[in-house]
Amino acid sequence: MTAQVDQLADKERLIDFKQLSRGRRLARLTLPPLVFGVCFLIVWYAIAYLVLDEKRRFLLSPLHEVLQVGFFDWDNFSRILKGLWWTGRVSLMGLLISIVIGCLLAMAMSQSKLVERAVFPYMVTLQAIPILAMVPLIGFWWGYGQFSRVIVCVVISLFPIVVNTLLGLQSAEPEMHDMFTLHNAGRLTRLQKLMFPAALPAMFAGFRISAGLSVVGAIVGDFFFGQGPAGLGQLLRRYVNNVQGEELLATIIVSSILGIVVFWSFGLLRKIVIGKWYEAA
Repeated sequence: MTAQVDQLADKERLIDFKQLSRGRRLARLTLPPLVFGVCFLIVWYAIAYLVLDEKRRFLLSPLHEVLQVGFFDWDNFSRILKGLWWTGRVSLMGLLISIVIGCLLAMAMSQSKLVERAVFPYMVTLQAIPILAMVPLIGFWWGYGQFSRVIVCVVISLFPIVVNTLLGLQSAEPEMHDMFTLHNAGRLTRLQKLMFPAALPAMFAGFRISAGLSVVGAIVGDFFFGQGPAGLGQLLRRYVNNVQGEELLATIIVSSILGIVVFWSFGLLRKIVIGKWYEAA
């Protein structure tokens, strides 16, 4: 009964939101993050000019200096863009490999409790091991090139895909399973026409989580391996060692933008694939 009341309340709030004018809806969506961003900038400048003295201001350079040195200086910005290209490439490769492996493992686990009991503890163990402890081992085993960085991305982003996909595959309603059983549907038909469509929302939730983790893995691998084309990780380490605060903050901002873009891209893909029927349901 409580769940039904909550669902009715959510529907009423959704109807009220849709009845608002477009301008008011846009204001309700954009004003909170804008106000928070302005407050964040005020705190940033207050720390830079009121808390830190001029000799220590490199620890948190003001935003306009970060923009001037990191973005408006083409030599610095072109270097960051090249690092963004290599990091984005590695993170995308690792994410795609994680999606393929994770979905296959989840489908195998959904079809057999024996496989689930055999594989799931190792997935949890893989997630529990600190990635910083595994990076040196990955470098020892596979070298320090691009292949090892992709492996770091796969290791750090695999678990959410497996867990969310498995949860989605197991979320199909028992009544629907009974209907498929009544029609003598085989495992493949049940998986293709019942379990997989039911799993799509959870799968895309896992993809969005792993997308951000894959970016983190690409930067971490690049930071510690330090060989081959310079990605964002190598730039971060270089700027830290040279105490280049403006370039460091600019690289951090670009890294954050990369993670946000990848996260939003999978959100948009989710709306394209399942948005209409899932929201209606």
